[in-house]
Amino acid sequence: MGAYILRRLLLVIPTLLGIMVINFALVQFVPGGPIEQIIAQQQGQGDVFGSFSGSGTDVGMEDTGAATYQGDYAGARGLPPEFIAQLEKEFGFDKPPVERFLSMMGNYLRLDFGESYFRKADVIDLVIERLPVSISLGLWSTLIAYIISIPLGIRKAVRDGSRFDTWTSGLIIAAYAIPGFLFAILLLVLFAGGSYYRIFPLRGLTSDNFDQLSLFGQIKDYLWHITLPVIASTISSFATLTLLTKNSFLDEIKKHYVMTARAKGLSERRVLYGHVFRNAMLIVIAGFPAVFIGVFFGGSIIIETLFSLEGLGRLGYEAAVARDYPIIFGSLFVFGLIGLVVGILSDLMYVFVDPRIDFESREG
Repeated sequence: MGAYILRRLLLVIPTLLGIMVINFALVQFVPGGPIEQIIAQQQGQGDVFGSFSGSGTDVGMEDTGAATYQGDYAGARGLPPEFIAQLEKEFGFDKPPVERFLSMMGNYLRLDFGESYFRKADVIDLVIERLPVSISLGLWSTLIAYIISIPLGIRKAVRDGSRFDTWTSGLIIAAYAIPGFLFAILLLVLFAGGSYYRIFPLRGLTSDNFDQLSLFGQIKDYLWHITLPVIASTISSFATLTLLTKNSFLDEIKKHYVMTARAKGLSERRVLYGHVFRNAMLIVIAGFPAVFIGVFFGGSIIIETLFSLEGLGRLGYEAAVARDYPIIFGSLFVFGLIGLVVGILSDLMYVFVDPRIDFESREG
């Protein structure tokens, strides 16, 4: 197993390099880069962040060091070549793409992810600042989905074809068909002071006086704020996991070793949880790291926006719209690295759940 893990770790390097090369090359062909964003501001065409944050704050000019030109050229229809050249030098676009890519990767190897073009903050600080929201949504959504879906899937498998199985399948599929953002709006209208009840807060992860609360008060306040976003982000994940659990159990129940265990006089509970559970849950439990990372990194941007949560999904969206390349590539590098490592952890989970699995012998 050690040799297999070593080979997988060595493959991380070329795989991550390929991810970065492909995305860096694609970005070179995308119109409306950061230079164009600054020029649009100079010509009075609005703030790059105003369209989705509603702030209207001129963050781009002062954060890129080009504020000295604002008074002279704001609203002008034409900009001097010297101004454009100065912007290109400040952003590093005066260098060839290959040189910029190699310089960027060299900085990443030293864990230097640079500074945001438009936010005047280090990329790593911005990511760390947004982590609590993404971790909260990802962890709670994944845990709740597993806690509910696994017992429900087992019960559906045991009572396959019954009225309980039919009705629960209908409810699960209906929940899966409801868009997460639409369900989030419904929760806001019903329980967050919309048209009916004001039980939960409308926005944010914590209250303004969070630091002044006791430990129990902080836990209560945190759970109070996170309830609706977690429900909205979890509602559609029950279907896949529940049906996967049910089908996995049904496949195992029909195998010969289950018939043998029953023939020996073992109770149905002993057969189900002593023999079937480990084999049936292999694919479900072993996939936990990948599911969590998927929810963690792919959290709904719309849900974060509706509940005014500053998470990594919203940060990535804003960076993509504003062409904030340090945030885009820095996040891509970190998330790509973590995703590849999690792939290795998923394989280790398979071995942990079922020690009979040997990846080295399969490769041989």
